[in-house]
Amino acid sequence: MSKPGSPGLGARLRAMPRLVGSVMRGRYPGMSRGKLTMMGLGVLYMVSPIDFVPDFLALVGVADDFGVFLWLMGSLLGESGRYVEWERRYLAGPPAGGPAGSVR
Repeated sequence: MSKPGSPGLGARLRAMPRLVGSVMRGRYPGMSRGKLTMMGLGVLYMVSPIDFVPDFLALVGVADDFGVFLWLMGSLLGESGRYVEWERRYLAGPPAGGPAGSVR
C-alpha cells in the first residue's frame, strides 16, 4: 500500500525505461550510474544459471536468489517512485526560489 499522492505501481513500472534513460544521459540527479549498474547486475544474477550458492543446496541456494530479488524490487520501486515525483516537479517548472529540476 502506498501513501496518498505517491505514484502507483503502474506509474512506477511505466517510468522505469525513462528512469534508465535519464540516469544514463545524466539528466536525473537522484540516482547514480553505479546504482543502476548494481541493479543490472542483480537482474543478471537472478537470470544467470551460475550462482554463488548453488540452488541444489535446498533452502540456502534459493535464499540468495530471493534476497537479491527483494533488494532489487525494493530498489526499483523506491527509485522509480522518487523519479516519478521528480519528473512531476521538473515538468511543473521551477519552484519559487529554486532552479528547475532541483532535488530537495
